Amino acid sequence: KGERCFIIGNGPSLNKLDLTKLKNEITFGVNAIYLNYDKMKFHPTYYIVEDSLVVEDRADEINNYKGPKLKFFGNYFRSLITPDDETIFINLLRNYADKKAFPLFSKNGVRNFGVGGSVTYVCLQMAYFMGFKEVYMIGFDHNYKIPDSALITNKRETGFDITSVEDDVNHFSPEYFGKGYRWHDPNVDRMEVGFKKANDEFKKDGRKVFNATLGGHLEVFERVEYEKLFKW
Repeated sequence: KGERCFIIGNGPSLNKLDLTKLKNEITFGVNAIYLNYDKMKFHPTYYIVEDSLVVEDRADEINNYKGPKLKFFGNYFRSLITPDDETIFINLLRNYADKKAFPLFSKNGVRNFGVGGSVTYVCLQMAYFMGFKEVYMIGFDHNYKIPDSALITNKRETGFDITSVEDDVNHFSPEYFGKGYRWHDPNVDRMEVGFKKANDEFKKDGRKVFNATLGGHLEVFERVEYEKLFKW
C-alpha cells in the first residue's frame, strides 16, 4: 500500500531502456517476459498469464519458470499448469462477448478479476487491489503489425487467432511470437477501453497510472520520462 510499481510490457521499445534499473523495484511481468532475462538481469516480482494460446504453446517453459515471488494464472489453466509454492490461480471472468459487463474492473482480487483486451488489464487490477499509489507502464508500444505471411484461423465475433511463420516484429524478441507460435488479434481499440477504465478507477481513489514507455502510441495515461524516475 502506498508504494510504486512497474508493469513491464513486451513491445520493441523495451530494448531501448536500461531495465537493470528496475532490479530493486516491484515489477509485474507477463507471458514470455522470461525471454528477456539476459537484458533485464532480474525476474519480475509478479508474473501473470491469462492468454490460453500462450500457455498452450509454452506450457513447458512456463511450468519450469522460477524466479518471480508469485505467479498468477487463470483458473482455467489448472490442466496445463503444474502449481508450485509460488503459484496462485485466480478467478478470471472472460466476458468479452458481454458488452454490458465489459470491462469489469474488480477491486477485490480474492473474489475475481475482469478482462480488458490485454493481460496488462489484469496487472492493473492487481496493482489496484495490492494498494500501489503509482503505477508506471513501460514497453507499451500499442502498435501491432500482422504480417502478410501470417495464418489467420478461428475467426469469431470477438476476434481471431494468428499463427506466425516468421520472426516476431511486435515484441522485444523475434522469438516471442516467432515461427509456429499462435497469438490473438491485437485489438488496440478494445485494449484502450480497458485502459481508460483502469485509469478512471485509479484516479477516483487518488492514485495514478503513468506511461513511461519510450515512444509508442498509447496516450490514455499521462506520460513521464523513464530515466527521470530514478535518482541514480
